[in-house]
Amino acid sequence: MKNVIIGTAGHIDHGKTTLIKALTGKDTDRLKEEKLRGMTTDLGFAYLDLPSGIRAGIIDVPGHEKFIKNMLAGAHGIDIVMMVIAADEGIMPQTVEHLQIISLLDVKKGIVVLTKCDLVDDEWLTLVEEEVREALKGTVLENVPFVPVSSTTGKGLDKLIAELDNLAQSIEERSHDGIFRMPIDRVFTVQGHGTVVTGTMISGTLKVGDEVVVYPKMLSSRVRSIQVYGEPVEAAYAGQRTAVNLSNVKVEELERGDVIAPKGALVPSRVLDVKLTLLNNVKPLKNRSRIRFYVGASEVMGRVVLLDRDELSAGESCYAQMQLESFVCVLYGDRFVLRSYSPMETIGGGVVLVPNARKHKRYKDQIIDELQNIEHKGKTFQVEKAIYESGVAWTLDELAKKFGVGEEVLAASENLVKVHYGTGAYVYHKQRYEKLKEEVRRLLEDYHKRFPLKDGMPKEELKEKVLREAKSKQFDVMLWLMEQDGLIQAREQVVWLKGFTATLSPKDQQIRERILKELSVSRFKPLKEEEILKSTSEAPVLHFLVKTGDVVKLPSGEYLAGAAVEEAKALLVDYLKEHGQITLGAFRDMLGVGRRDALALLEYFDAVRVTKRSGDTRVLA
Repeated sequence: MKNVIIGTAGHIDHGKTTLIKALTGKDTDRLKEEKLRGMTTDLGFAYLDLPSGIRAGIIDVPGHEKFIKNMLAGAHGIDIVMMVIAADEGIMPQTVEHLQIISLLDVKKGIVVLTKCDLVDDEWLTLVEEEVREALKGTVLENVPFVPVSSTTGKGLDKLIAELDNLAQSIEERSHDGIFRMPIDRVFTVQGHGTVVTGTMISGTLKVGDEVVVYPKMLSSRVRSIQVYGEPVEAAYAGQRTAVNLSNVKVEELERGDVIAPKGALVPSRVLDVKLTLLNNVKPLKNRSRIRFYVGASEVMGRVVLLDRDELSAGESCYAQMQLESFVCVLYGDRFVLRSYSPMETIGGGVVLVPNARKHKRYKDQIIDELQNIEHKGKTFQVEKAIYESGVAWTLDELAKKFGVGEEVLAASENLVKVHYGTGAYVYHKQRYEKLKEEVRRLLEDYHKRFPLKDGMPKEELKEKVLREAKSKQFDVMLWLMEQDGLIQAREQVVWLKGFTATLSPKDQQIRERILKELSVSRFKPLKEEEILKSTSEAPVLHFLVKTGDVVKLPSGEYLAGAAVEEAKALLVDYLKEHGQITLGAFRDMLGVGRRDALALLEYFDAVRVTKRSGDTRVLA
């Protein structure tokens, strides 16, 4: 079932709550205070099943100027706005402010409902409609349908439902993929169940049993149960009004404006880069003005830093930085509203570009250019930038958690490539990868020149030089890509350029011949390293000979010529085939060496599984 969210807007006492009751049968004035005062002070909720089968959640927001904060908390998830205007009063101050707010929040679909039409004659109704249409010119509601209704008599309600249904069908259904996010707009306790929070699911899917975190407080919790429009469900989806029963958290620990999302999905921040637009009818905004910042369901105090000017005039836009006094958790593309600190008036709003920004120096062209790219290229630019700067490949799951994107970002980018490695799918940046390849090529060429007798550079040493901060798995993906491209080869913990083989210089060749001659003379008697080498500088040659098999290093740390080891092995195997077992003494006499030397060689044969011990004897393994 497709879900949309309809939100009311309009001046106090223009009949928003009464209209919802007439449409749904539900009174959204839930608080005792609201009943007594006759006006909505907090958010109310209901739902309406439209003729097409779409379920519309309806948010009733307060109209009184003192409760604008609560109105903003409900407006963040709205797909369609019902601008409610009383026919007997027309446009009023909160009508204008609510219109400004929904414009700043980029609500694109709407309808104007002229309530209380039973209290006026047709001539007056026509005059009011003309007045409203004139006031709405140049706004998002300029060309929306107008429906006169009477919540008392029921006149016009059928037409209103039909118009809402048409609008709902034109709304693109929200994706259930990506990370789930639900800003909390109410917190309360249900006896026998504990802490319950409500909000509008703005993305993803939430299931019973899911592990969640309450941001920015970083409280870990688990979903005990879920209700959507009062009905128990196993899962809630983007676009639904949702109540979530949370475990391990207390009511007093939570507040409106907190957000529930998966672990690691959000990062609390007090510094945001934004595109800011000032309303047409407000005073100029000076740099570092104190403001009230509204995003999701939260209200936070802070200051606005204008990055390319000292003052923003009415109707103008610029790039700015919000330096907040408390943490918020947002993502790229989230809409926000600004109100002046005092008096509290809506002055502007905009869109979040960088959710976790560093503080910038003002009047920096590089910063402005970067924000311009982020604004126009969107999430694709951010993803490209993040992957490029990291130098490694990211999993699709990491992209979903960090940016709320999936494979669709690949279609919008010429620089990102998906590759399958092991059981996972990774995304890397082509240009950054080519740069990394050249860096690895240069380092390995230099290493091979300095250490021609070594197989290659230790992998950890290479990682430390090129991608110190990368995880081992991420580095492995990049090395695997280079292997596929024919640049390198890797074995265990060593990396080398493809085609490289360790070679001996003429001087090293002379050292080789001398070492093999000395070991040949000693035959079955092992020699220590210091007995073989004239200086420590000759050690690489000896170690090279061990790798080639020309020399064998015994478990005792001593050395024999490879040919001598093979000769001893042949004698030993022939003896065991004939006699079945051999003692240390017999093996000693066979080779004509001392007991210690014979034992060292036998232990080597045990290690390579030619023989095995059986009491005081050896038998074939």
